[in-house]
Amino acid sequence: MKKYLLFGWIILVACAHIHAQVPEPEMVFVEGGTFAMGTNSGTKKERPVHSVTLQSFSMGKYEVTQDLWVAVMGSNPSTFNTCSLCPVEQVTPNEIDSFIAKLNTLTGKNYRLPTEAEWEYAARGGNKSQGYTYPGSNELNLVAWNVANAEAQTHPVGQLKPNELGLYDMAGNVWELCSDWFSGKYYKTSPTVNPINTDKAMFRVVRGGSWRSGPERCYNEARNVNSKHHRISNLGFRLVLPQ
Repeated sequence: MKKYLLFGWIILVACAHIHAQVPEPEMVFVEGGTFAMGTNSGTKKERPVHSVTLQSFSMGKYEVTQDLWVAVMGSNPSTFNTCSLCPVEQVTPNEIDSFIAKLNTLTGKNYRLPTEAEWEYAARGGNKSQGYTYPGSNELNLVAWNVANAEAQTHPVGQLKPNELGLYDMAGNVWELCSDWFSGKYYKTSPTVNPINTDKAMFRVVRGGSWRSGPERCYNEARNVNSKHHRISNLGFRLVLPQ
């Protein structure tokens, strides 16, 4: 009996040690509110403008870094893998889902991907929005590593100007995966409160543009997609914690 008790104690100590080694992401509180989502001046898939109301949530101050990915998953799949504070990339949406599940097991938290509506609301600055074209500025190079200034690679998170909420790299660096499945018609039928498209499809929604994107990909309302198996050097993600 003592042998089994000792074995159990060793497992508990080991688990506590693993828990202590996981650096949890820094989060920013985003007060809920109502905003006009989408734009009538962008592409067809960003129409129509529609009213959305969201509950409060917390969002990662930065994109998930290679450091955090390695701490949870044990290896680094990134193309630009000599930069531990750069966002992780070369990960599929399925692998991102697995990372979040493991992070939650290790931390006891309930991290998840942002919904597309949460992402856009936060990118615009939430209830502190100044109405900028891009997250935090009308000048893309001030807030985003993009095709004009990134020199064809990712950069360490948090080096450029944050948006009104104190969130960094919401535009550029890497595309950010959302929890929604993509439908070009979803805006016409989506709920007005806490919308999320859970109808599985060929693609998942990604937002924000990347190091190889131009201005037409980086504005707050711009939508793009990625398949659940697609592995690219400009796709990453950030985390959300519900309140």
